[in-house]
Amino acid sequence: MNFKEKQAQLNAIYAGFEAAAREFKKEAVCRPGCAFCCTDVGSVDITTLEGLVIRDWLTGLSGKQKARMNKRLLRNRQAREAQRVAECPFIAADHTCRIYAIRPFSCRQLYSLKKCGAQGPTVHRQAVALAAETVKTLQRLDDTGYSGHMSVILHLLGQTDFRTLYRSGGFDPPQIMDFGKKHGILINRFAAEKERTTDGPSLTSLESLPV
Repeated sequence: MNFKEKQAQLNAIYAGFEAAAREFKKEAVCRPGCAFCCTDVGSVDITTLEGLVIRDWLTGLSGKQKARMNKRLLRNRQAREAQRVAECPFIAADHTCRIYAIRPFSCRQLYSLKKCGAQGPTVHRQAVALAAETVKTLQRLDDTGYSGHMSVILHLLGQTDFRTLYRSGGFDPPQIMDFGKKHGILINRFAAEKERTTDGPSLTSLESLPV
């Protein structure tokens, strides 16, 4: 399956979740400019497939815009490495999302029944379970890829050798062993399979791969 076909399936998965979660989200208090989840939560995880969609958007920016975004992504990754909360690099000054149309599932699943504060968003339990199943579906779709914090995955996709292998359908976790261990990257193939069986070792992260 090529990238365009996978992207079409990705959008279909998004649409399926929205249809299933529509009744829950009807009660949401979220509005444009409400960005608690983007500024205070500071943890947006994506798959490599979602990262590739975002990277294609980045490549379409002008030179100056691209340079600014790369600086924001670097600061975000550095804050993550220092275990500090950092606002999403794609949040605009008016607290709207620069990539709303192509935002990853981590963002699409979020809503709240009450105005967010220190306690975070208030969500239906059924919607949380539905989102967890959707994440597994996304990981199975992207079974030669990985999952991790957005700025980390985008940095990985910025490496020519990795990007070329990934786009060709190649799968070589040892290629990113050190980087993956440092940043807690998950291997989609193993993370998705973990839900299907309780037998044997759980190889969900690069920490557990044999060297």
